[in-house]
Amino acid sequence: MAFTGTFEHNLDAKNRLTIPSKFRADLSKGVYLSRAMENCISLYPAQTYTDMAEQALGQVRNPLSQQGRELRRLLYGSALETELDSAGRVMLTQRFLEHAGIDREVVITGVGDCLELWDRSTWEAYDNDLTARAPDLTESLGHTA
Repeated sequence: MAFTGTFEHNLDAKNRLTIPSKFRADLSKGVYLSRAMENCISLYPAQTYTDMAEQALGQVRNPLSQQGRELRRLLYGSALETELDSAGRVMLTQRFLEHAGIDREVVITGVGDCLELWDRSTWEAYDNDLTARAPDLTESLGHTA
């Protein structure tokens, strides 16, 4: 399943985020939370994250090299394996919330292989910028707007 769409939710008092119901079955076998390159949190199905990490590490020529060690730290040290609770919520740690600048208002957006969790105001600014750059982005990839 491709994760698509954008949804607005709020964290509860215990920093739990309710995941949209249409995604819960695909996330029922566990999830990985990961700090994304942008100021957001990526939420992957467990198997997708494991496959992605193994593929990335498979590209490293020498797993004992500095690059190999750093990539393992990046992929595994910044990730958290967890699961949705019985109400379809995921607990977000303070470290993840600080990385994404999330207080209470969260935007959940699908990006194909995972969901991204953004602070609402950060997402709105990013989305406006992305929309403005869309013609240039698609053209740079060989597509016409």
